Amino acid sequence: MSLPFRPVILWTDALLFVLLAAVAVLAFWTVRNPQWRRPWARVGNSPVAVACLVVLGAYALIAVLDSLHYRPRLPQAVPGQPAQYSDTVRSVFDALTPDLWRVQEETYSAPLAEHLFVRQPQTLPDGQVVRVYPRLRIAAGSGPGQRWRDIARRALSGAAAGLAVGALCAGLLAWRCGRLRGARAWLTAAARGQAGWPARTLVATLTLVFVLVGVIAALAPAYHVLGTDKVGQDVLYLTLKSIRTGLLIGTLTTLVTLPLAILLGIAAGYFGGWVDDVIQYIYTVLNSIPAVLLIAAAVLMAQVYIETHVRMFDTNAARADFRLLFLCLILGMTSWTTLARLLRGETLKIRALEYIEAARAFGVGHGRILLRHVLPNVFHIVLISTVMDFSGLVLAEAVLSYVGVGVDPLTYSWGNMINAARLELAREPVVWWQLVAAFAFMSTLVLAANLLADVVREAFDPRRGGA
Repeated sequence: MSLPFRPVILWTDALLFVLLAAVAVLAFWTVRNPQWRRPWARVGNSPVAVACLVVLGAYALIAVLDSLHYRPRLPQAVPGQPAQYSDTVRSVFDALTPDLWRVQEETYSAPLAEHLFVRQPQTLPDGQVVRVYPRLRIAAGSGPGQRWRDIARRALSGAAAGLAVGALCAGLLAWRCGRLRGARAWLTAAARGQAGWPARTLVATLTLVFVLVGVIAALAPAYHVLGTDKVGQDVLYLTLKSIRTGLLIGTLTTLVTLPLAILLGIAAGYFGGWVDDVIQYIYTVLNSIPAVLLIAAAVLMAQVYIETHVRMFDTNAARADFRLLFLCLILGMTSWTTLARLLRGETLKIRALEYIEAARAFGVGHGRILLRHVLPNVFHIVLISTVMDFSGLVLAEAVLSYVGVGVDPLTYSWGNMINAARLELAREPVVWWQLVAAFAFMSTLVLAANLLADVVREAFDPRRGGA
């Protein structure tokens, strides 16, 4: 018997799971290494870091669910025929949120509205044509008063469900952490901020996330929570689907940036001489080229390749995924120079230390010195730079998509949403919700990443008492 779906693994999906596996290996190695466990413990004891990790974890969960792709099976017209699968690629996130994408309106509608935002012609029974605000396909209320009462009722029920889930998490945490002195005593200490770690912040942030999810889940079947765009798509759905693109740009680019920056930066600082001159010449020339022009040329080359090799990309998702992957590659090729310079300067100081000179005198090979002595002492710079550059890459995608050289127009991204909202701001009345939604979700992600980067820098920088 054929499956009701056909799994689809895109290039970016595979790379994302490879990155998650690398993070898991790094976490396991950190737990076993006291030198790295101490600074991460300082990060975990920061209330700001805990709150940011919860927010980033929620974004990452959506991105992972949206990276599990499949093609649904089409209904069989004649029994016994081979199974046929749709050309539309869906994800597990789509399967969990059918209320956000199954019903599409004709055009704009405001958040939580029950009528379209623009007038449409309608023919009356007597043949007269009038322009009215048609009722939306999704609108539970039957009038202004009933609508707001229904919205309040649904929002309160969703908030209550979120509070219940938050209370359950607090109870499980108290049961797990309060074995020695009792769950009630631990809850009292945590509420007073005396648990020894920011448990109060963790519970409060988780509860807030659950409340927001509960309210949205209660309202989504009956209303467009953030309105609809020009073609009637739910803006909340577009915004949530854009999370995957933002995270992929911010994370997969590091797979290209880190090897280049680490190898070339450490080699330039350690070996010096002509090696240092060649590497400096390479990134000096690369920095002299305007990044936007280089990215635009590379994206156009990728588009030409897609158009000349149509058979390699059987779905729109495959074509959009290839352009997204190529954008990650070119961003990584143009953003490694700053980290390489930092690593070169730090390696120049390390190679002059006495224990490096002693290792050379005893005949230790260059490879062993680099792996055992140099790399561990510059890895905090790699980690800090990676966390701090994440937000810059997310913003870079928005800017590049805004100017038309970013991801594919069919890809869900905040940059494409902002680009589409340009003309909407010139309308009268103004269609503001698509721009505000993209800006709010992108700002939340960037703010959480920046705050976490500050804490990580404080914990890992040796000059600040870190590792």
